[in-house]
Amino acid sequence: MKIGLFLLILAVSFGLFAQEIKNVNFVQEGEVSKLVIETDKDVFAERFHVSEDKQIILDLKNVKVSPKLLRGIDTSEFPGSAVFISGYKKPGSTNDIRFAVQLRDNVRSMLEMKGNKIILNIENRFGVFSQHKIRAGEATSLKGDEKIEDSIGLNIPKSNSIEDIISNLTMSGPKKYIGKRISINVKEIPVPDLLNMIADTSGFNIIIDQEISKHPPLTLTLTNVPWDQALDTIMNLSKLVADKNANILIMKTVGQASKEKEDELKNLSLKAGLEPLVTRVFLINYATLTDISKIITDYLTPVRARMQSDERTNSLIVKDTVESIERIKKIIETLDTQTPQILIEAKIVEANENYTKTIGLSNGITFGYDPVTPIGNPVGPGFSFSTAGAPALGATIGVYKRLLGLDFRLQLLESESKGRVISTPRVVTQNKKVATITSSQQTSFRVAVPTVAGAAPLPSFQNISADLTLTVTPQVTNDGAISMQINLLKSSFGTRPTADAPPNMNRRNITTNVLVDNGSTVVIGGLYQTDTLDQVSGIPYLKDLPLIGWLFRAPKSNLTQKNELIIFMTPRIINQEQAGMSDRQATNTGIDSAKPL
Repeated sequence: MKIGLFLLILAVSFGLFAQEIKNVNFVQEGEVSKLVIETDKDVFAERFHVSEDKQIILDLKNVKVSPKLLRGIDTSEFPGSAVFISGYKKPGSTNDIRFAVQLRDNVRSMLEMKGNKIILNIENRFGVFSQHKIRAGEATSLKGDEKIEDSIGLNIPKSNSIEDIISNLTMSGPKKYIGKRISINVKEIPVPDLLNMIADTSGFNIIIDQEISKHPPLTLTLTNVPWDQALDTIMNLSKLVADKNANILIMKTVGQASKEKEDELKNLSLKAGLEPLVTRVFLINYATLTDISKIITDYLTPVRARMQSDERTNSLIVKDTVESIERIKKIIETLDTQTPQILIEAKIVEANENYTKTIGLSNGITFGYDPVTPIGNPVGPGFSFSTAGAPALGATIGVYKRLLGLDFRLQLLESESKGRVISTPRVVTQNKKVATITSSQQTSFRVAVPTVAGAAPLPSFQNISADLTLTVTPQVTNDGAISMQINLLKSSFGTRPTADAPPNMNRRNITTNVLVDNGSTVVIGGLYQTDTLDQVSGIPYLKDLPLIGWLFRAPKSNLTQKNELIIFMTPRIINQEQAGMSDRQATNTGIDSAKPL
């Protein structure tokens, strides 16, 4: 009982003090790809290659991580060697996290620690690391307290032990040889005898395939070279391949190794044909059965798998192996999400400003003069001031001594008007779907309808409309931004030339394509227009006389019109979380799988 309680307390304490992964990122620096994992404390990590599956496996011991950081990272669009990175809890362990890096081809990697960062360096093509100088004292893994010599460019044995040297020989690419130096001077000696001589000298065990004895004998003169270099040279000359099993080296010909690989693949195919089949029903919520079926068909087991669709329940019935069913499940979980819905709000601000100034005599000055008639009784003078219509200051006199019928009106007019029109059309649409919203304003004008000869034309009215039309096609990118193809047409009524004439039409149209962050506002168009009109009429020459020129001209008119139009667009994803856009902004969404689909 006490032992069980002690183990329980130990397990709880182990979980409480586990380190935590803060961030997972993938970057490319030149010809080296890097998987960068940031933690809050030092973390024990180890790395190994699975050459059969073209994978690099990175295990982190006793760590905690948020589920969103374990989302797959699709790196297939990068030109490097990494295709996909998936993170998941290591099978059979509760506190260990495993990252599987799927490769296009087997390349080398290096693990390093910088502060609280674990960096897995992966060469983007074989041989990239060999371009760097050999650096000593760096750890190729963070396993235990190992301190080994490492080269970014060369394959270097971890130690002088036979097992490490043999492991280095079985790798491809440039190598550094550290075996005991030997000299060989032989003439036409069979290849198996050469291999046995080196095995006896260095102390490793060797198994030689019978086909090697059929190779032609070799003549070698090697002086003071490492035995592993001599062995590697003989293997290259005789076109041999080697497999390592601890300190045992199994030598085979290239043909024999190829045949064994083919047999292995045949056995795997035969084994797959004997696996039991299971049936699973997948409910499809948002995707269409036709589209999702086309995608899943490529991931079914050939010949044996079966798939049917049920339109009534919008379900897929799949019969396949357990491994394929799990793979299809992850594909459906990734693809069967809500389609992003975008609220698009436009603000159309239109400002008008008019300023008019008129100064001068509206009808000039009229008067008469009678030098003969006796002076009668004066009539007048009279003064007038009006603010209705066009403000004017005037004076009128009937008779004043010999001056008759004096009349003038001085017009003083200054007017200013400002207007601001704001239109806010809004529309909601799905991703990649066209949305159109239209607002119309109608008016009518009189037209004459012809009738029979001799009859008066009948009055009739004809309608015209001024429309505000917004047409938008949005597309949500993988990083959460929104690309919009926009067509905006705004028309409005102007003044009527006559009472029965149709009004003038003002039209403004914008067609563009913009990229906007979610929830941000962009100005897609602006127009500022100013019209200035100065009008003067009067008697030539006299109207330009100083001081008295205003007596010989009509009122001087100054007209200034200003029009300003600005259009704002704001797109916003209204179902961002349901459509999986929150996680997609942090990292590209992929399928969590340790092996390629």
